[in-house]
Amino acid sequence: MKFKLLIFILLWVFVGCSIFAKAITVSGLEYKVSSAIDSPHKETLEKVIVEEIQSRTGFMPQRLDKWKQQHGWVLAVVLDEDGKLEKRKVPSSGQLKSEGYKLLIEEQTIWVIGADVRGALYGIGRFLIDAQMSFGQLRFDDTLQEQSSPQMTLRGHQLGYRNTANSWDKWTPDQFDQYIRELALFGTNSIEDIPFQSVEQSVHMVMPHKEMHPIISGICHNYDLDYWVWVPAQGDLSDQAIREKGLQAYEELFRSLPRLDGVFFPGGDPGHNHPRDVMPYLKDIAALVDKYHPDAGVWISLQGFDEEKVMYFFDYLNKHSPDWLTGLVNGPSSPPIHLERQLLPEAYQLRLYGDLTHTVRCQYPTPNWDQAYALTLGREAPNPQPYYYADVLREEAPFIDGFLSYSDGAHDDVNKVVWNQIGWDLQQDVRSVMQDYARFFFGDETATDGILALEKNWDGPLVRNGAVEATLTYWQQLENAHPELNDNWRWQLLVLRAFYDAFTRQRLIREQDLEQQAYVQLAQVPTLSVEDASAKALAILKTAEELPPTLQQLRVKIEQLAQLLFEVMGLQSSVPMYQASGYERGSFMDFIDIPLNNRWWIEDQLADIGKMEDQAAQVEALQRMINWENPGKGGFYDDVSNVSASPHVVSVTDDAIDYAWWDDGKSRKRLSTQLFQFSPVLEYKKLDAGSDYRIRVAGYGEALLRANGERLEPTWYDKELEGFKEFVLPAHLIPDGNLRLTFDRPDESHLNWRQYSKVTEVWLMRRL
Repeated sequence: MKFKLLIFILLWVFVGCSIFAKAITVSGLEYKVSSAIDSPHKETLEKVIVEEIQSRTGFMPQRLDKWKQQHGWVLAVVLDEDGKLEKRKVPSSGQLKSEGYKLLIEEQTIWVIGADVRGALYGIGRFLIDAQMSFGQLRFDDTLQEQSSPQMTLRGHQLGYRNTANSWDKWTPDQFDQYIRELALFGTNSIEDIPFQSVEQSVHMVMPHKEMHPIISGICHNYDLDYWVWVPAQGDLSDQAIREKGLQAYEELFRSLPRLDGVFFPGGDPGHNHPRDVMPYLKDIAALVDKYHPDAGVWISLQGFDEEKVMYFFDYLNKHSPDWLTGLVNGPSSPPIHLERQLLPEAYQLRLYGDLTHTVRCQYPTPNWDQAYALTLGREAPNPQPYYYADVLREEAPFIDGFLSYSDGAHDDVNKVVWNQIGWDLQQDVRSVMQDYARFFFGDETATDGILALEKNWDGPLVRNGAVEATLTYWQQLENAHPELNDNWRWQLLVLRAFYDAFTRQRLIREQDLEQQAYVQLAQVPTLSVEDASAKALAILKTAEELPPTLQQLRVKIEQLAQLLFEVMGLQSSVPMYQASGYERGSFMDFIDIPLNNRWWIEDQLADIGKMEDQAAQVEALQRMINWENPGKGGFYDDVSNVSASPHVVSVTDDAIDYAWWDDGKSRKRLSTQLFQFSPVLEYKKLDAGSDYRIRVAGYGEALLRANGERLEPTWYDKELEGFKEFVLPAHLIPDGNLRLTFDRPDESHLNWRQYSKVTEVWLMRRL
């Protein structure tokens, strides 16, 4: 009896499941879109169905003119309010919420029921994303049934057509249309443009800057997406002439746009106007908006405002309750989001202007990022970080009504899709989002693990991350298996990252070894002359320029991919080669060969030492250079913010700017000098409680050091960059052998943050 029961269970699993969950494969499809959907949205939905299926399968879906009794498979798109489509009764949707949809199959009909036009678009998107499409066929599950509505009311991205963008300033209207469509299929409902800042014509722009903004506005209208503009002040608002000129520019813009739903005025980034001037100006802008687009909202951010300006703003809201203001935007350098939510009256919404596009010197710096990546890939490299950005949005979600992300190129495409989907459903599984991404854009899900592996490539010390080469191997296998994706820019962005990461890791290991070999040669002084030892050390360091064949092959491949990406999607990865607007704007090809050791610093040090006439001084300077990081017996060294050499640092960077940017990213300073924190915290365990220690600090400016809460007085205090400050740590301060070092922040509010005091390195040296 038990044996028969087992057979029945197995038959149910292997046969029954195929009966109840059968994959339907079709080689043709008809579609019907409800006439209740007005123009141009009806035509847009039809175009999406035809073009997205045809581009993946090769067959063109045909419009169903009249429903016959016998027909093939039909994709029927209707609104929730439709009772019938032709003479077919529309299935019940169960009262959908705004922008929601329901999918179900009934009598060879795939029903897409939208709560509204957007709901219909998102329903089509979900069907296309879930389907498996390949040449000549489209497959879907015959048990298809799903109902869904978004959790966040605002889900959008900034696609500012301006000179500083690293890719889409080269795009045509058709490219913008396709990209906006693809974002919409994954849940975007808003697009933000930048019509004023950086209005100079990019060498790449296919049309004058001023002409593209109405086109993007029209594209958004076709898809029924909200169109926003980011419009900062154009100067000192206390100057009446500047004020009037700015209002004239706003009116001209608003008049030219076929659609406008949101106006975002950044309060202090850029601009340094006080809110007493900003708010009356914004009220005048709101009147102009109402004149041409009465349903559009007006928003402001407090980016760059000091405490007095912030409190002035909230006092203004409480006193005047302006009905022309829709909400507040929280972005980079805004007050803490929880504080803004707390102070903001309930009548106003709070929107996140989250930075998805940057890795360093930004709102959400890449955690545990190796300095080698910061030096080479820089601030705007291809940065798929699905788990990290999902966590970021979930953390901000309790305070916001939605988001319009900050983006300056398509290199962050994965992150945009993640925010779309997490904004739709905060509990959405990140891996399933990446499966959807891979299946829709690449034809199957095999790239999912490759995308997730790229994120892990960036986690922690690069030298110790042997998985980087495994990630490259995986992508090489994918590339060989999918030659049809050679002109797919999303695919090539990911492939490039796999090659670039591996190239950087192998260079890092090699060049760090060369640096140690150079120090061995320099340590031969005085057995060797300073001149001979220096010559040998420099020769060793210079061999880094002679790439071995394996590294040379990787580099050639990266160059080819960079060229392809420029041609296919306009990615400007170099200033001289591709006319990028600046070295910090995605120009990772300009840093692919930058030294990953202290070669430049050593060259400069040896040049200075060679000019010394006193041999004893030369030897002393050499020893200082060779033993820079050596804390001596029983001591400890920390390169602050270097994930591979800061074992005692327990703090994280202040304001996301721990990687210095000097000399257009090609500083010749020590690598450790280019990493810092303003007020690091270090912790040590099990020190020798009976010994005195000496503390050495390198950095710039002040170093107001405390040991276990007690301020230490310096015995040496050099405030210049790379100068040392030294302190005595008395034994009585560490009776249990535990030590916590902290640094008080001096009052430097009168300075630009670049001039703030900073700590780069800390030595704890035992006094033997």
